[in-house]
Amino acid sequence: MRIKMNDVLQKNINLPIPVIGAVRKLGQDMGDARRRRRITMALMAERAGIAVNTLAKIEKGDPGASMAAYASVLFVLGLTEGLRDLADAARDSTGRMLEEENLPQRVRYPRKD
Repeated sequence: MRIKMNDVLQKNINLPIPVIGAVRKLGQDMGDARRRRRITMALMAERAGIAVNTLAKIEKGDPGASMAAYASVLFVLGLTEGLRDLADAARDSTGRMLEEENLPQRVRYPRKD
């Protein structure tokens, strides 16, 4: 149940190879987590509010499935804590470094006329 690079290219999905690999691993990990919990695909899809076909795509790591569908499955699995912090500023070292380079030398209050 793995998505192949040719499948991605045939769907005209233009994603960097590391992104494809990350989505593939996420889907596989989500499928493993579902099976560890002994939840059927039908029950998982029902709880997540998605179709069984969509769940199958997610577990294959299909990048065409919506982020909301991935998030719903993570919620059912009880794994949303990491999702909330994915792009947190505290973990964005590049963004913080760029911001520090552009900090003003002085901060002035606007003049009152």
